[in-house]
Amino acid sequence: MPSAFLLGSVPWGVIVTRLFSDVDIRGAGSRNIGAYNVYRVAGKKLGVMTLVGDLSKGAIPVLAAVHWFGISGWKGELWVCLVALAAFAGHLFPVFLGFKGGKGVATAAGCFLVISPLVFLVCVLVYVLVLCTSGYSSAGSLSAAAVLPGAIWLATHSVPITGCAFVMALLIFARHAENIRRLVHGMEHRLPRD
Repeated sequence: MPSAFLLGSVPWGVIVTRLFSDVDIRGAGSRNIGAYNVYRVAGKKLGVMTLVGDLSKGAIPVLAAVHWFGISGWKGELWVCLVALAAFAGHLFPVFLGFKGGKGVATAAGCFLVISPLVFLVCVLVYVLVLCTSGYSSAGSLSAAAVLPGAIWLATHSVPITGCAFVMALLIFARHAENIRRLVHGMEHRLPRD
């Protein structure tokens, strides 16, 4: 689990913007290290690179956990969930950035891509639908997070995995507190139109 936390702590948004732009992502746009802020500030290419990195740091440790512990039976499910939560916590509280991290959406998505590809797809579709209809990435992220626990319960009927999904969704909402305030007051950032 410490290795999952360390992998989750890798700040891909900071790394790709330092390597391929002159932007300090922690001081630009919303000052968030996640893919959407990188996309807004440094362009699509770096945004996609950040997204892939953040997805991977959730998917890789969970994939390793599934390989080593399996995901059948409550003990295997519990171990996989603990690894997933460690990777997710690494993104939220990265040791490499003084424990000041991102909002966790892509890293959580990477975890559930491995745990349940079907639920991952459902959440992606919810995100895209809300983003396209509202123009707000944060609304899409919050909607996907809201759907996650119920969808994972319907897909797995697993108490540990559903609990893991619920904890992640709750923390994603907590991390989006400022976005929620801006949405309520009509001041949230809309998706840029090319």
